[in-house]
Amino acid sequence: MNDTANRVPPSELDLRLAFLQKLQAVSTKIHATRQLDEIMLDLGMEFCDLFNCERFTLYAIDGEHIVSKVKTGLTTFRDLKLPIGPHSIAGYVAQTLRTVNLADVYDEAELRRHSTELRFQRGVDQRTGYRTRQMLVAPLLAVQSHELLGVVQFINHRGGGPFPAIAVDGVEQLCDTLSVALSQRLGPPQLVRGKYDGLVAEALLSAAELEQATRTARQQGRDIEEVLVEQFQLKPAALGRALAGFYGVPYEPHRAERLKPVELLRHLKRQYIEENGWLPLEDGKDGLLVVALDPERVAQAHIVKQIFPKAKEHYRVTSGREFGQMVELFYGAAADSGSVGDLLSGMDGDDEEDGGGGEVSEAVENELVKLLNKIIVDAYRQGVSDIHIEPLPGKGKTGIRFRKDGTLVPYIEIPASYRSALAARVKIMCDLDISERRKPQDGKIKFKKYGPLDIELRVATIPSAGGVEDIVMRILAAGEPIPLEQLGVLPFNLARLRGAIEKPYGLFFVCGPTGSGKTTTLHSVLHHLNTPETKIWTAEDPVEITQKGLRQVQVNRKAGMDFATVMRAFLRADPDIIMVGEMRDKETVGMGIEASLTGHLVFATLHTNSAPESIVRLLDMGMDPFNFADALLGILAQRLAKRLCGDCKQAYQPDAAELELLLDEYCEELLNTAAFQADAAAGRGAVLAGWRQRYADRDGRFTLYRAVGCAACNKGYRGRVGLHELMLGTDKVKRLLQEHSRVAQLLAAALEDGMLTLKMDGIEKVLLGITDIKMVRAVCIK
Repeated sequence: MNDTANRVPPSELDLRLAFLQKLQAVSTKIHATRQLDEIMLDLGMEFCDLFNCERFTLYAIDGEHIVSKVKTGLTTFRDLKLPIGPHSIAGYVAQTLRTVNLADVYDEAELRRHSTELRFQRGVDQRTGYRTRQMLVAPLLAVQSHELLGVVQFINHRGGGPFPAIAVDGVEQLCDTLSVALSQRLGPPQLVRGKYDGLVAEALLSAAELEQATRTARQQGRDIEEVLVEQFQLKPAALGRALAGFYGVPYEPHRAERLKPVELLRHLKRQYIEENGWLPLEDGKDGLLVVALDPERVAQAHIVKQIFPKAKEHYRVTSGREFGQMVELFYGAAADSGSVGDLLSGMDGDDEEDGGGGEVSEAVENELVKLLNKIIVDAYRQGVSDIHIEPLPGKGKTGIRFRKDGTLVPYIEIPASYRSALAARVKIMCDLDISERRKPQDGKIKFKKYGPLDIELRVATIPSAGGVEDIVMRILAAGEPIPLEQLGVLPFNLARLRGAIEKPYGLFFVCGPTGSGKTTTLHSVLHHLNTPETKIWTAEDPVEITQKGLRQVQVNRKAGMDFATVMRAFLRADPDIIMVGEMRDKETVGMGIEASLTGHLVFATLHTNSAPESIVRLLDMGMDPFNFADALLGILAQRLAKRLCGDCKQAYQPDAAELELLLDEYCEELLNTAAFQADAAAGRGAVLAGWRQRYADRDGRFTLYRAVGCAACNKGYRGRVGLHELMLGTDKVKRLLQEHSRVAQLLAAALEDGMLTLKMDGIEKVLLGITDIKMVRAVCIK
């Protein structure tokens, strides 16, 4: 018989002795380690081996929370910050100061044996894909005062099953040793020595992790900032705040909508800016604002003063990544030909007497080509919807403005002598007649042929006073459709909208002015209805949003492909659903009604102000009111209002007068309904009660928000939100339609059926904190 067969398994006493020997060795290392951070950085895996587990976490106390400082196996996951309490196992141990040994953290019955409120935080497992099973957690208590210092946590015993009793005894001894070490080494907070030590002070990173990041960056030859962002998921704003604390100057974030300081950048080349690490942002009333990677070095070198001798500069700091984004915003991508300032500097000739009627040199023409490409690229990157090129007569300059979130903002000005060449270049890009300057023209630019972006622009040229031509270019919003639930439709309206569009046949309109999001809404509706069993044809001008499963046709009036012609073709192509980009004439509307009455679901847009007005407009086109009433499913009117910036909007409690004013505006149209005419006070009371139920806190108080303004937004607003007015084709509305009733009667009937007007919908979104009443009034007539 061999030795293996004769080998006697170790007794529990032998196992305990071996464990205590290992524990003693680890304890000796803890006491011998000078720096507290090294204990955690170097001994984490030894703790795992000692307790025969997969992972170890140490939490430190931070006010009413505990924050993870060491996480073996989770080095790329940012620190966990848990409240002290039963909503997590570590938080429960911190609250009760009792050791917990769990065989299965997902076993609700086992958790309830400790506390009926105890919960396991499953979010980390869900985000990392790791499966936590067993857990041994114990408190770290100060040696003399017995105050909580932190919590140690061991995860997943390698032998399976719960941690053995020897481990429970051992963890208490280890906690005693760690508590002594922590008590001896915890002193007054260390002074900030490095650029990113502020991250440790904010508990965004442990000192051990910062050391690890420094070591990784050194070994891989990378910038430490890249390591902090990629491996520790720190945001550039957090790095910026740490740098601001180190240099003692404010932090300046990157803003995609920032306007280029053309005059400041005129004589600064991109290479110089990148090599010296500073950039002028604006010259305002407080002086020249300069952002730098190292403000101390730039200030001490006096290089800004040499270039701007009359300026009073003041500095801000930013992260390396955001500095690169600022440079790219101002100068374009590496493949770009330079900044707007560079391009304009090559066009600085004397303005001609006739204000731009003469020829330009080949060099200037090349600069114009680059400049126009740069304008389009900048507009797209800033989320602009329209580019307005506005020349002044005579020797006046040509101004360029961007429409962003519905508001026009100045971009640059171009010398008057080049306006004709600029207009000609735009016409060449969209294949228009460059010799025709007296009539409006419209066309389309496929920018992929001229620049780095695969986008399309719709172009309109209009002759204006003084013999000049205005040009407006709309950037077409190509992309995937927005899910119906994300359109910003109130839940009440969303349920009614779904009920209307899911009918098997009928006619549904979306109305509103140009740029109000009608096409976006219709594509969201089609996306909701788009299934393999459904045949959907669309006629659009232009095709902006594409969807798999849709058969989309581009209207081309020059080739005889107008909406009516395409509609006739659709009816021979076995459709289930038809979408028409715009119904502007009697023939197209008539065919839409005919199609809806013969078993097809038809969607279309209209350029009208409100849902009831749309009905009157269609009847005025000569539609048969009986056929139209049979076909009508509903009309959705919409507008886009500016959305409050989520970063800086300020909450406040409205006083009784402000709330009363909101109620007056909300109930203004309701006064024409039967319920309000019977008892207006009761009606207003019912509206207010509904608001309190939906939006007020437990004390019945409302919270509204006001615009403030920050670096990330435009005067307190960022983005837009839809306001919706959904009028359904109910029996009452159809009867009034057949009787050629007036708009007021249709409106009253729709309100009685549950319709919210545009302003009512907007006020609901004011109470939700999405926008404010000023923006609602700006897009709603009444």
